[in-house]
Amino acid sequence: QVQLVESGGGLVQAGGSLRLSCAASGSIFSIMSMGWYRQAPGKQRELVAHITSIGSIAYADSVKGRFTISRDNAKNTVYLQMNNLKPEDTAVYYCKGSKFGNEYWGQGTQVTVSS
Repeated sequence: QVQLVESGGGLVQAGGSLRLSCAASGSIFSIMSMGWYRQAPGKQRELVAHITSIGSIAYADSVKGRFTISRDNAKNTVYLQMNNLKPEDTAVYYCKGSKFGNEYWGQGTQVTVSS
């Protein structure tokens, strides 16, 4: 099946930036809808940003104006540029792909924002 591998997480000070990457295996990346989700301890996983195969984008209200999702189909990669990070952004960030009724999840990457 499709495998997704996230990278780019780490520790950053409030107001700083990180760029997350999600590299996909397989040949169907270009027709998959892709999303970034996050989960903080004790909380449910939530959608952060979503991009369809044709480039339609949606963001959670909490990250609008700060985060940007993009994709490079030639590289089978989706990105999440995170600017002006806040401590409440601290979470494990997961990449998800979906197509043909199937969902694929990455292993997650930790983002920690210090105050």
